[in-house]
Amino acid sequence: MEELLAYTILRSEELISEDEYNKWLDELFLSHPENEDLLCLEWQTDIKKAMIYMKTHIDYNNFNLNLFGKILMSKLEEIYTNCSDIKWFADRMYDLWKNLPENIRYIEPFQMLCCADDPLSWGEEEETRNIYECMLNYYKN
Repeated sequence: MEELLAYTILRSEELISEDEYNKWLDELFLSHPENEDLLCLEWQTDIKKAMIYMKTHIDYNNFNLNLFGKILMSKLEEIYTNCSDIKWFADRMYDLWKNLPENIRYIEPFQMLCCADDPLSWGEEEETRNIYECMLNYYKN
């Protein structure tokens, strides 16, 4: 479920392409054809509805937040590394933060997603980059 949530959020925020999401989902489903959640997502073509499905079907009592964080931060690091426009990235990160389940939003490092762009308001791009890089490295080591 952790990987499902991460990829569904990334797709819903258009941080990964529809093709990348569908290819990943197809491979996962073919590996686990008995998984009802994967089957439901395979049939769901509206990513917003898929996001709602994910948020309402996760068992947060058995949710591995560290695994989710590692997966999400790994994909975000790829996007950050290949992004030349920090303002675009910052806008996407705030939207991603709003799309996180509420019980995850205010936990580090996810909380940084909502305010890392604040220094951009006063022209401190380097400070914003430092915050993002700290967040992206949170699960390393």
